[in-house]
Amino acid sequence: MIELAVGMPRAGTGWHYNLIHDLVVAAGGRDAREIRKRYFLSPILTEVNCNIGALTKKRLIPVMAPSILGNHFAIKAHAGPEPFALRQIRQGRIRVCYIYRDPRAALLSAYEYGQRVLAKNRANAFSHIKDIEDAIAFMLEYVHIWEQWIACEEALHVRYEDLLSDYDAVVRQHLTFLNIRKDTPGIAEVVDKYRPGGVTKEDKGLHFSIGKPERFRTALTTDQLSASNETFGPYLERMKYLQ
Repeated sequence: MIELAVGMPRAGTGWHYNLIHDLVVAAGGRDAREIRKRYFLSPILTEVNCNIGALTKKRLIPVMAPSILGNHFAIKAHAGPEPFALRQIRQGRIRVCYIYRDPRAALLSAYEYGQRVLAKNRANAFSHIKDIEDAIAFMLEYVHIWEQWIACEEALHVRYEDLLSDYDAVVRQHLTFLNIRKDTPGIAEVVDKYRPGGVTKEDKGLHFSIGKPERFRTALTTDQLSASNETFGPYLERMKYLQ
């Protein structure tokens, strides 16, 4: 079985992935970094969090090989579901936990993160975002991906804000979904390790920053907030966010 932790960028996806990864390992699964090394998957499962990138047949088949051989592990993605991936999900070979965030908060976080990296003369996946207008366009693509994952009935859908505010309840949802008993040795330690307030931006692979759910209301200008509301208005109610 492959556990796929997928989500909107800047929606706590690193935090969410590492929580799922360590729950799986505590329950008897394999460390994904070891799987990557043992099966020569470094060109496909990249970065510290074993990000598969696009969920295409070409990328998924090599990653599924260790699973077919009996290995249970977790990988990460931001991409939408491709037809081959959906077939594997519906046939029970891949299990999906999808996390999303208010797109206005996510776009602000993406813009600021990109600017911080540029100030250090470096580059990342967000450093091409030059202003809030770019950030709105960037995040709209991931809202369209959100629509695809929400339509996937087999996936567990989680809001970043709920993971922050009602962590224990959301973790219980994950344990049930992952078929992990909460009294399994080591599970309580993992749950406590990733509890809000216990993780910081210094923790490797978590990509944790400010993380305040509605900071966009004061950080964006009136015009920027208006443009964001106009762009994402058709989606916010379905996502259960207030304008």
